[in-house]
Amino acid sequence: MSTTEPASTESASAGHARPRGELRIYLGSAAGVGKTFALLGEGHRRAERGTDTVIAYVETHGRPQTEAQIGDLEVIPRAQIPYRGTFFEEMDLAAVLARAPEVALVDEFAHTNVPGSGHEKRWQDVEELLAAGIDVISAVNIQHLESLNDVVEKITGVPQRETVPDAVVRAADQVELVDMTPEALRRRMAHGNIYRPEKIDAALTNYFRPGNLSALRELALLWLADKVDEGLQRYRAAHDIQGTWEARERVVVALTGGPEGDTLIRRAARIAARSTGGDLLAVHVTRSDGLTGADPAALAGQRRLAEDLDGSYHQVVGENVPQALLDFARAENATQLVLGASRRNWLSSLLTGPGVSLRTIRESGDIDVHIVTHAQMGRGRGLPRRRGGLPLRRRLLGYALAVVLPPLLAVLLAALRGQVNLSSDIILFLAAVVAVALAGGLIPAVLAAVAGSVLLNYYFTPPIHTFTIAEANNALALGIFVAVGLVVSSLVDAAARRSHQAARASAESELLVTTAGSVLRGQHALAAVLTRVREAFGMESVTLLERGAAPGAGWLPVATAGDLPVLTPELADSEVPVTDRLVLALRGRPLPATDRRVLGAFAAYAATALEQERLTAAAEAARPIAEADRMRTALLAAVSHDLRSPLASAKAAVTSLRATDVEWARADHDELLATADESLDKLTHLVDNLLDMSRLQAGALAVFPRPADLAEIVARSLDDIGPSADPVVVAIADDLPEVAVDPGILERVIANLTANALRYSAAGSPPALRGSALRDRVELRVIDRGPGIPAEDWTRMFVPVQRLGDTDNTTGVGLGLALSRGLTEAMGGTLEPEETPGGGLTMTLSLPAAPAPPQYRAADGP
Repeated sequence: MSTTEPASTESASAGHARPRGELRIYLGSAAGVGKTFALLGEGHRRAERGTDTVIAYVETHGRPQTEAQIGDLEVIPRAQIPYRGTFFEEMDLAAVLARAPEVALVDEFAHTNVPGSGHEKRWQDVEELLAAGIDVISAVNIQHLESLNDVVEKITGVPQRETVPDAVVRAADQVELVDMTPEALRRRMAHGNIYRPEKIDAALTNYFRPGNLSALRELALLWLADKVDEGLQRYRAAHDIQGTWEARERVVVALTGGPEGDTLIRRAARIAARSTGGDLLAVHVTRSDGLTGADPAALAGQRRLAEDLDGSYHQVVGENVPQALLDFARAENATQLVLGASRRNWLSSLLTGPGVSLRTIRESGDIDVHIVTHAQMGRGRGLPRRRGGLPLRRRLLGYALAVVLPPLLAVLLAALRGQVNLSSDIILFLAAVVAVALAGGLIPAVLAAVAGSVLLNYYFTPPIHTFTIAEANNALALGIFVAVGLVVSSLVDAAARRSHQAARASAESELLVTTAGSVLRGQHALAAVLTRVREAFGMESVTLLERGAAPGAGWLPVATAGDLPVLTPELADSEVPVTDRLVLALRGRPLPATDRRVLGAFAAYAATALEQERLTAAAEAARPIAEADRMRTALLAAVSHDLRSPLASAKAAVTSLRATDVEWARADHDELLATADESLDKLTHLVDNLLDMSRLQAGALAVFPRPADLAEIVARSLDDIGPSADPVVVAIADDLPEVAVDPGILERVIANLTANALRYSAAGSPPALRGSALRDRVELRVIDRGPGIPAEDWTRMFVPVQRLGDTDNTTGVGLGLALSRGLTEAMGGTLEPEETPGGGLTMTLSLPAAPAPPQYRAADGP
């Protein structure tokens, strides 16, 4: 599966710079699916076609099949970058640029370069190659995409430190999925085609569990499906295709903020669930004509409901609600639109004409519209609220009244000429002008006033049927009539404009409040802000650009929402500076000044969200360092006594033995030697624990697993503990399979757990060690009948350098359980506490079983 973007339309000519290169990315769900293999295969195909192809950087991870795939492709030597007294290998960007091939193969797209390199990230190196006109083929795993980083961590429990912005991958000319089923990938892992043998068991039982791989595969497929959908939307826009292509079922539900919203969302969710992969999109149109009627609290609740049903919430601003709904639905390639039956009663419908539902159905085209009944329909107020902003329908009504009402009134008053005097005629015409002003605004009212003055002069002012006014009082009355009509008309029009402006400000504030709420609630605040900007202003894409700190540095997209990111401010249709180094760039249409004011607030939101994300990332990066510092501080504080006591004892014993002025008896001499020996053993054990803990934290502990008999390891562990007041009960079956562990490390773990059990077991209730097999695991339970530990403290008891108040600080530094769990996990096992029935604590040690040796059948005799 792959997606292809339109190739660059630039062409190189003699004497001109090469056009920008094309980027092709192989996307995988996990390590080992074959991305690098596919990358090298494409490189060979290009080279066989005569294309100048080189390997700029390929990481084989020691896999023989991948190394063999390199073949005779030209390899650019790597750069040696010094860092902290050691040299690290990185892609030699300068050498690749100097070589100037047509195609460069660059593996590990999300890789973080060693400090001292030209760029912080390898994808930035790739950007420079593309700018130089070199086509690049690269590879990346789905867990390295910034938007999915936290999702992958929740699934696998492993944080990903190396990430790449989604916008950079989405901007690639081609993205091709390298897919493999979880079962096939685990077989590759078990056969040793991905990791070294000593890492296979740990990988299969942790990161490469079937559930993890299935979830990662689904993420990769869904992300690429969205990428394909973006390409489809661009194709439809480029070819002016207005109809809906039902490639995937998308259901849009329109929300008014009324009480019926929950019913509509649930109904739309059921419609979307009828087809696999159906999308649910909830949208609220913020009207700028004052008739919003939205309850912010209700909208917030409906937003949460839509998101709980795996849908998304959107908000747009539109003068014409049906048109805004349909524009949004067509932009999202929606197939169905769900609306609620009108809440207006019959009188409102009679006075205001067709509602949103009927107008939407009339203009929906090939989008299916569902009108859903609900308990609130027909329960609106009898008369609609006064609208502002004078929409087109109101203005047309005003012009119609200005043309029709004065002549009709003239005919009526002419029939009553003997019963109504001129003053009454003027008052009635003035009322007609006010009615026209209320309906259509200033210009129709002015036309009605002029027409009324002419009709009054010709038909009702003596001498009638002439435009001559005989009396000055009549002329004054007609003048006052025209003046009052103009004043009333202007006041009505000004009120309508003020109402429109107030409604616009209300819509803008509602939009900003909604955006602020999404920023506060969401984990990807910056993406939420850019998405809101794109939807609210109807843009094709919105990009936050950042200029590099170096003088003359170019612009880089920090984040984007939409189809295609804007790479420089000059290419944007509208751009708003945020800071000296940040610009919000929009592609789609130029924005008027009124919208740019609101856009400035969104730009400030975006800058704040970016800073928040970077501070969060910095805090996450600093957390291991702070934890290590805390550990060092705690260790130094804890070992102050534990080191001093055995040192002091050993020192005193040796000093006494070396004393020349004292003649020690043989028994005293032996006792001093035993004291020194015991103190040095304690010191050695303490130092070994400290060193192992530091190796565990640094990931440098060497583990050499091999098949071993659990009963033999347990026996050696008990010998290390020595004699005790209560014997340890050991119950391990003879037919228990061997375990794949490092025997020396497991011996230390069992000895530590057994010593703890002996220390806290009640007198006369010796601890027990029981072994059992469970599928491909072997479990050893260390059971004591002591006071036990409350379940809420089970997690904390594995934290180094604490004792949960179980003993004083003179009996150890509190590393035992933390070290035991760390050593167990390093061997691919687990160590979990359980409550002993009847009281006490059981530590369950789960270890991988060694594979059974192959059974060979004797050959048949002659």
